[in-house]
Amino acid sequence: LMLLGPALGLSAILFSLGVAGVLLRRNAIVLFMCIELMLNAVNLSFVALAQLHGASGYVMVFFVMTVAAAEAAVGLAIIIGIFRHKQSVDLGNINLLRG
Repeated sequence: LMLLGPALGLSAILFSLGVAGVLLRRNAIVLFMCIELMLNAVNLSFVALAQLHGASGYVMVFFVMTVAAAEAAVGLAIIIGIFRHKQSVDLGNINLLRG
């Protein structure tokens, strides 16, 4: 129970860095890395809070990791497809609906 405060503080810092990266960066690869950072920050908070509430925190970590793996696989496939079409992963240059 003694590590609950620092673990939640570190989780908040990591989540804030992920949000800042999503809002400030234009590269799609960096965007997905920041989303993964936010998901891992949530996992850290679930593991820290599992000390108080039992094994349900660990079950939630498993589900978040499953969603993160699916997001990474689908997201990277989309990025590869866009790169093959546009030769860039910069989000400012991608306008696939205009043609």
